[in-house]
Amino acid sequence: MGIVDTVMVGHLPNSADAIGAVSISTNLFNVLAFFGGGLLIGLDTLVSHAFGAGRREDCHRSLVNSIYLSFVMTPIFMAPFWFYAPLLQSLKIDPTVSALAIPYMKALAVGLLPLYLYFALRRTLQAMSMVRIIAFALITANIINALGNWVLIYGKWGFPAMGVVGSGWSTTVSRVYLAAVLVGYLLWYDRKHRTDLLKTPIEVDLPRIRRLLALGFPAALQLTLEIAVFALATALIGRLGAVPLSSHQIALNTVAFTYMIPLGVSSAAAVRVGQALGRNDPRAAAAAGNASIFIGASFMAAASIALLVFPYWIARMYTPDLTIIRSTTMLLAAGAAFQLFDGIQTVATGALRGAGDTRTPALCHFTAYWVIGMPLGAWLCFSRGWGALGIWIGLSLALILIGIVLLFAWRRTVRRLAVAVQPQEAPVAG
Repeated sequence: MGIVDTVMVGHLPNSADAIGAVSISTNLFNVLAFFGGGLLIGLDTLVSHAFGAGRREDCHRSLVNSIYLSFVMTPIFMAPFWFYAPLLQSLKIDPTVSALAIPYMKALAVGLLPLYLYFALRRTLQAMSMVRIIAFALITANIINALGNWVLIYGKWGFPAMGVVGSGWSTTVSRVYLAAVLVGYLLWYDRKHRTDLLKTPIEVDLPRIRRLLALGFPAALQLTLEIAVFALATALIGRLGAVPLSSHQIALNTVAFTYMIPLGVSSAAAVRVGQALGRNDPRAAAAAGNASIFIGASFMAAASIALLVFPYWIARMYTPDLTIIRSTTMLLAAGAAFQLFDGIQTVATGALRGAGDTRTPALCHFTAYWVIGMPLGAWLCFSRGWGALGIWIGLSLALILIGIVLLFAWRRTVRRLAVAVQPQEAPVAG
């Protein structure tokens, strides 16, 4: 959806300002929104283990309590969005960009609750091996979002031309649709297969919520550290002007697009590893994790080549502005450098999550991004005068380090799982 939003607003007359507004708003929105969504990541472990052990009612209990948690989180994480204007002023963002970004952010904020409900439903369904409906919902939601962008940004079918803010409302409508489709499917599946979903106890299960938060908090922290570092990068690049900010957003959207494949494989890894451990089959868990990492790494190696070969055409899809296109091609080269390692770290994080380890990725992301990558990138950007490219080089180094470390962390987990299946020595006859 972010790619569609950026492409659509990129063809407005004020292309650089419009892309910059979407960039700064989307990245800052994602910091808070996905921290809350990250707290629900514990569903990957809880539900997949329960489903692997054949405890479907336990899966439903986790879903119900994750919905309660979503309602509690929504007002907490919505509140900061209403202080967005002072934040942009403190970051010294171009006033023209800020004027477009503020209403766009408020439109996104309205869709926060359906986004959390979608996260809860999606993670429960995928942990129970029901993934086709998720793919259907996402594909059709993107079609709705693209159509909504066309109608609301440019004023089609009798609607007023809302410009950038119309893109925000289109995304919010699409997120309502996402949640509605998954709710409808779950109710239909329950009626058809008599899974007793509606008989699930509805009282609040505080121990379960605490367990969900205990698993989810490190994962949420890891996800937020990753999103926040790119949000900070966006804010710092925003100081350089509308053109560098637009180039950054185009490059970021592109690597986010390639990232979707290993992210999906990462979810599969978490589910397959978790279900295998729920069946008390650690050998299958190790095999699932290894295969997933190989798939993610292979795809991202190919993506790296594509970014190096087609940078002009990628940038041209977003904007006809040649200045922005030239600036974007340099950032895409930096993005190509970390593609392979980004695939490895993403899938390894999912495999570790399926094994119940959400702390190692969080610690790794904090150290590589915030202690090494971002300070180096900021120094190259401002002290050495390398601009946006300097920040991207720092982030590239961080991702390379994360990929290497998490690959070793998964190998350590595999060895631990292998020990668990070694046959015990037969007792020596006396």
